[in-house]
Amino acid sequence: MAINNRYDFVMLFDVENGNPNGDPDAGNAPRVDAESGYGYVTDVCLKRKIRNYVELVKEGEEGYNILIKPDRSLNAKFTEAYKELGLTSTKKDSREKKADDMVKARDYMCKNYFDVRTFGAVMSTGDNPCGIVRGPVQINFARSISPVEPQDIAITRQARTTDERTETGDTEIGRKSFIPYALYRAEGYISAALANKVTDLSEEDVELLWTAIMNMFENDHSAARGKMCMRKLFVFKHDNVLGVCPSHLLFDKIQVKECEDVNVIRSIKDYDITVDREMPEGVELIEKL
Repeated sequence: MAINNRYDFVMLFDVENGNPNGDPDAGNAPRVDAESGYGYVTDVCLKRKIRNYVELVKEGEEGYNILIKPDRSLNAKFTEAYKELGLTSTKKDSREKKADDMVKARDYMCKNYFDVRTFGAVMSTGDNPCGIVRGPVQINFARSISPVEPQDIAITRQARTTDERTETGDTEIGRKSFIPYALYRAEGYISAALANKVTDLSEEDVELLWTAIMNMFENDHSAARGKMCMRKLFVFKHDNVLGVCPSHLLFDKIQVKECEDVNVIRSIKDYDITVDREMPEGVELIEKL
């Protein structure tokens, strides 16, 4: 059964001596807004970590497959949906039959793939299209609370990749980009209207989403990303499908500012996080973390 409540949420997470989201256009250095100097992390990066966590805890469980992962081509998964449903697709099929088959395949993908019924997907490619699903869960880019200053340091690599390169010595110099410290804020939305219309996202799915967000960094540690932690998760729960208050007014109730007596930001303790707990009628604030 699909959810009957709209949700808005705010995430606060930080990185210490790491690269939270490398930019391929900048030699995989941390992503930075060139004009303002604020760091950012893409929605794609955050959703990847959520997918990874769900796959880790729900592996093999019916209804919790992950579509967007590098195991097989997407078209192969779409064809699998047609086979499971016993659908046949030929060029001679009428437009009505093609549309009807695509709806059935779309519903199958929503039922069996967690990330499809959560984030949506473009599944209109190949010979067995499954349509386009607009996901009820949307996440904005995360942006750092303060401007960041990425650093690039030299590291020594005591191994060479080819025999020719060993002729100049046993070691070589590499580079590593990182941010000493940054606190990021991301905001998201869950549309109950879209969940009821297409994907059938359930309350159980939403609870799994919150768990995944809180733990998305715990099983994703690496030397390149440094120490990353989800610090806060604020959830605004509306008492109906469409909601009772614009999301930006709720987001404004979470304020994060630098402490006045701090010169160099190196910890979440260097920030003052204030929460206005007086909610509009019909909205409940839930502090998950």
